[in-house]
Amino acid sequence: MKAQEKGMVFIKEGSFVPLYGAVSKNPVTVNSFYIDIYPVTNSEFLEFVKKNPSYQKSKIKGIFADKSYLSYWTNDFDFGNAKPKSPVTSVSWFAAKKYCECQGKRLATMDEWEYVAMADTKKIDARTKKEFNEYILSWYEKSRTYENEIGKTFKNYWGVYDMHGLVWEWTSDFNSIFLSGESRKDKSTDKNLFCGSGSVNASDLMDYAAFMRYAFRGSLKAQYSTRNLGFRCASTTKPKI
Repeated sequence: MKAQEKGMVFIKEGSFVPLYGAVSKNPVTVNSFYIDIYPVTNSEFLEFVKKNPSYQKSKIKGIFADKSYLSYWTNDFDFGNAKPKSPVTSVSWFAAKKYCECQGKRLATMDEWEYVAMADTKKIDARTKKEFNEYILSWYEKSRTYENEIGKTFKNYWGVYDMHGLVWEWTSDFNSIFLSGESRKDKSTDKNLFCGSGSVNASDLMDYAAFMRYAFRGSLKAQYSTRNLGFRCASTTKPKI
């Protein structure tokens, strides 16, 4: 099954003030785009690795994925006890990016992801709602949610599922939030990429739910793969059916 078969939704252009990473409190504009309704599943990723052998568990090069890559899969073509419709995880940024490209898509930017993720069932921006943040924080405390199937969380304002409550997700520019000004020339070092830098550019330290996302992203490197980290695709133009 191709990713197109499960659908994408249109996200209308808008602007918002990022709660973290904003040097100033000026809003950023997000141009209109499309995003997958659900994260990519085990069965979908299996079809991808069948067609792209260099991304199979036993064949992927170390520069593109660490040793945890698809760690829960029994072999190149068997995702073990995981459910076909559960999100694929333990996938590196390189593999996620390649998957999206093979679908004629791309990874969402961090601003695009946050823009969609700030919506609850009725509001485009629900970040000030206590119950919304409590829901996100309660998920952070749960274990093994990655074993759940896609589509079991709430459908948000845009018609997107699982932005919270299932898995963390890769973005195309996952660690760019920590690289600005003088730090850009040092981006090969770790000091600006890890969690300790998470609060440097925070515009609202009280929003712990968002802080955790940014801190987690900042702890990643592109070849990392962890059991609670998956992805979904986006597209600038309307996808072909």
